[in-house]
Amino acid sequence: MALAAEPKLLMLDEPLGGMNAQEVNETMALVRKLWERGITILLIEHNMRATMSLCKRITVLNFGRKIAEGSPEEVQANDEVIKAYLGAKDHA
Repeated sequence: MALAAEPKLLMLDEPLGGMNAQEVNETMALVRKLWERGITILLIEHNMRATMSLCKRITVLNFGRKIAEGSPEEVQANDEVIKAYLGAKDHA
């Protein structure tokens, strides 16, 4: 229904929640096709595999505070992200 209005921006909040692996892959492919058609996608998602493979730019929030922003590679290497989401005390 959201695509019927031919949006320039599509906001998706946890679209992969509760899906099995096949459904996740199919939905990721659909989101990628929408982006390739020129639709800007705002994705809120906890599935990190999907987020890292779909997104060109990522903003990470922890308790409502922005702790990192950048490419998937930059975010994965960010000490605050590692501490917040992996529970690591020190990252070497």
